[in-house]
Amino acid sequence: MHLLALVFGIVLLPAAYPLKCYECIPGSLGTCTDTQRECPSSYQCAALKVTSYAGASELLSMDMKSCALPVECVDGSINFGISRTVLTSKCCNSELCNTQPAPAPSKSNPNGKKCYFCNGQECTATLNCLGSEDHCISTTVSSGGAQTVLKGCASKLLCSATQNAQIQALIGQEISCCQGDFCNSASSISAGLLLLVAPLVSLFTLS
Repeated sequence: MHLLALVFGIVLLPAAYPLKCYECIPGSLGTCTDTQRECPSSYQCAALKVTSYAGASELLSMDMKSCALPVECVDGSINFGISRTVLTSKCCNSELCNTQPAPAPSKSNPNGKKCYFCNGQECTATLNCLGSEDHCISTTVSSGGAQTVLKGCASKLLCSATQNAQIQALIGQEISCCQGDFCNSASSISAGLLLLVAPLVSLFTLS
């Protein structure tokens, strides 16, 4: 009798529907239109803003919406001295709840952490990390057939396994994160002509 009641109880439970969210993926012009999609199980609705700077000048601000895993709802930045990319996100768990864009990044002040960055032909310049940037970072990127060394500061969340794998997909090389002032090697390496780092759009899983 108890087993029969349990079976009927399970059958009569309301079906578990996937969460429906807005999706908006910018095109070449940086604009997009909201559409609706059903998210995979365990995904949330999310909005992400990617803002890139060269020095104090804002180069680009891009908004997007989609489904995301909880671990992908992060705020943080990667700072290579000549360029800095800041990610802000806003995630929620109700139907079509990601109507609003992610918040704009707040003003970031030096936090006392110091890392090396590449300035011209040398990678021995001192970079004062900003905001939540609590790790030093090193990577090598390919540009026009040449290898370019990049060093700087990064937020801990962007050095975690999930986000690191996606950053590697963007840059194409392994990224090394470490803790401690100037832990990202003081060796002098020809950095070549540094390019502004592209916005870290691939941090947002578009599954």
